[in-house]
Order: sequence, then structure tokens, then C-alpha cells
Amino acid sequence: MTEPHVLTRTEGAVGVMTFNRPQTMNTLDIPMVLAMEEALNTLEADPEVRVLVITGSGDRTFVAGGNIADLNSRRGLEHYKDFAVVLHRVFRRFEESNLPTIAAVNGWALGGGAEFLLTTDIRLMSEDAQMGLPEIKLGLFPGGGGSQRLMRQIPLCQAKMLMFTGDFISAQEAVQLGLINRAVPKAHLMAESMALAHRIADKSPWALRLLKSSMLHGSDMPLSAALAHEMATISLVLDTNDAHEGCSAFLEKRQPNFQGS
Repeated sequence: MTEPHVLTRTEGAVGVMTFNRPQTMNTLDIPMVLAMEEALNTLEADPEVRVLVITGSGDRTFVAGGNIADLNSRRGLEHYKDFAVVLHRVFRRFEESNLPTIAAVNGWALGGGAEFLLTTDIRLMSEDAQMGLPEIKLGLFPGGGGSQRLMRQIPLCQAKMLMFTGDFISAQEAVQLGLINRAVPKAHLMAESMALAHRIADKSPWALRLLKSSMLHGSDMPLSAALAHEMATISLVLDTNDAHEGCSAFLEKRQPNFQGS
């Protein structure tokens, strides 16, 4: 029986998604992208899951990018309607997911893999891993959202350097650029990622959901509009039982028990 392209499991309030095509270095084609979407749907539908950790199988590859032979077989309109539209839809689904996402980057994150990484909320990376956007070396450029997301996450000149050269960077360099949060010894990557996920999962799911939404959509607004959006969103949070549980727990000098209501 063929192994699923993407594996899912849960550990308490944490869902784990694992890319599971090591023989192809987890390259992205339509079956893989659709499997990612199905896995996300499954974990989002689980009422117990509050945080999502995403990693790759084995110790070599997170996602090594697109399937080059598949790309080479396509022309413009065919690529657009058969692949690009699906890829962008699924990547945006992860970016907008109600679940906070933590990428545990266990190996190469190249091309589409680096572009996917840009859709996640928090990023931990194995110290010996590398990431890069090498599309320019193939006569292409990042077309999975990378040319737009990257320049919104790091200084423009640094984004241009990475995309114009196609150079790979180390985990330490990625930390310095602000592309990832932390470089972690490989042996500790999943343990640290899961510990962080459980710390976040202890918080109010509604506060996390609305905070993530406020930041995601506010980043595309002028400051005046973003501040108005924030005021409306925090007012919604104050309609949740969790907000009043948190305040009551503080006043009563006890730990809050957030129920997601």
C-alpha cells in the first residue's frame, strides 16, 4: 500500500503534519499540494487541536521545491490554470489558517519549500539545514508567492539579493535576516518545536485566532485602517468567555483554564 504524501497525528492540543515523500525530497506537485490541503483540513476540523507543527520526514529535506520535470512539461496558461492557482490557494490556506503554525525545518527548504515556509507563523530550523530560492538559476523566479512575501518579511535589498543570486543560506544566516526564529541542534528540533507548540496551545484559542487574523490583514492596510481593525478585533475578543477567565484568573492569582469559548 502506498504511503500517504502527508502524515498527520495529534499530541494533546498540538497537531503534527509531516511531509512524507523522502524519495522525491518532498517536492511539490499537484498530488502533494492537495495532500497538504487535505491534511490541514483534517487537523483544523479536530476541535482538540489548537496549534500546528509542520515538518518533513527523515533528516535531509523539509521541502526541496517544485518538481522540475513537471515544470518543464508546462507552458504558461496550462501552468497557470493547472498548477499555480492550486498552489497559491493552498499556500494561502496555511497562511490564513485559524491554527498558529510552527515550521520545524529539518532539512533543505528550497524553492517552493522556502516559499511555503514564508506562509508559516513561527519557524525553527535545524542548525545544519539550508534554505534558498534558486529559481533564477533555471531561468525562472519564485512563483509560489515568494517574490511577494519575501520582500514583506525582510529588507527589500536582502530579498533581491536572495532571489537575484539564487544563493542558499544557512540557518544562522536565516536567523540574522529575520526569516526564521531560531536555529536548533537537529537532535532537539522536534522536541523544541513541540514544547513551543504546547506553550502556545495553553493560550486562549480565540485570542490566538483573532490576533493572527488582525496581524495578517492589518499588515496589508495603512496604519490608520489597521488600528481601527485592531480595535474592532480586540472588542470581539472581549465577547469570549476566555478573555474574562484570563482576567479573573489574574485577579484571583491562579492559572487560567481557557476553554476556547
